[in-house]
Amino acid sequence: MSDPSDLKSGKLPPELLKTFVLGRISTKRPEVIVHAGLGEDSAVIDFGEWACVISTDPITGARKDAGWLAVHVTCNDVASNGAEPIGVLITVLCPEKLDRDLLLPLGVDLSGKERASLHLLMIERIMGDAARAASELGIEILGGHTEITPGLPQPIISATAIGKAPRNRVITSSGANPGDLLILTKGAGIEGTAILASDFERLLKGALRPDVVEGAKRFTERISVVKEGLIASKNGASAMHDVTEGGVLGAIYEMAEASGVGVEVWVDRIPVAAETKEICDFFSIDPMKLISSGSMLISAPKTDPILSLLKKEGIEASIIGRVVPEGRVLIKNGNKETLYPPESDELWKAVSGALASRESSTHDSSTFESVPGQSYAGRE
Repeated sequence: MSDPSDLKSGKLPPELLKTFVLGRISTKRPEVIVHAGLGEDSAVIDFGEWACVISTDPITGARKDAGWLAVHVTCNDVASNGAEPIGVLITVLCPEKLDRDLLLPLGVDLSGKERASLHLLMIERIMGDAARAASELGIEILGGHTEITPGLPQPIISATAIGKAPRNRVITSSGANPGDLLILTKGAGIEGTAILASDFERLLKGALRPDVVEGAKRFTERISVVKEGLIASKNGASAMHDVTEGGVLGAIYEMAEASGVGVEVWVDRIPVAAETKEICDFFSIDPMKLISSGSMLISAPKTDPILSLLKKEGIEASIIGRVVPEGRVLIKNGNKETLYPPESDELWKAVSGALASRESSTHDSSTFESVPGQSYAGRE
């Protein structure tokens, strides 16, 4: 078991989550058909012909698309259950003490607004971005909570998405069966690539081609998996899991754990974009363990209908492994390795390494962004 006295940034390790969070939940309602569990990002409630799917996620840190991201990542979760997103509730907690430097990463235009309330400018930007995402998805912002909170160094946004699905077509992370094949949409490390390119733009442009960094920043445009979730749920998927913290390998482990099965993962078949590879090489991190909102992991007994429809919609997808009765192995360059539970996301390794380099470097610290790493969205 991980040492609880030395917890790292990011999600609780699976064994601690089981003991200290999931192990404290005792009451079970009969209407709830998917309860809180490892690898399950959403709760599912039975309403007869229809099921209600609910999920919540935080966004921690100041970034110019924080409100937009909050809406998309929570809707990704409900889409992983095959549910159509209907709306979101949004909580915005703003620091009591603000300066203009904290608003710049949010993309707030401060020109000519010397007397404007910084708090209101922050809230306006966050909610404007959230409304833009809601419009893209055709959903409603249903309500939420907004406050000024003492003790916060940066804003925290939490969104709760609500979706609906036919009761007989709800998909979970726990439905994978031996014989299924594993499909991954898009590729590894999508969100992590965008975060690192944005937070360390000046540093990376000193080492990589500027067009690589600019292209990586645009990876946020790939972050929604609602379309692929709905396609897969209607065409034979047995289990789905959107790829967030812990990356592709973390999502595969969590699906296998939730389903009580083994997996054989063909690592060489997992797509890695050129921008992701260059940035991961720069930070000496593994793209397979890097947060990848924008990728959907799908387990299905028959892949042809799903793959053909994804291709028709312009969504790249690859078969990257299979579900087996037992054993969790990675096959890379013909060699077999054990697939272990996810640890701290590689993003934290990159951020901490870069910060350590800054502290020990004699170079001008202007090569680093003002608040490196704070655009990270830590999510269960």
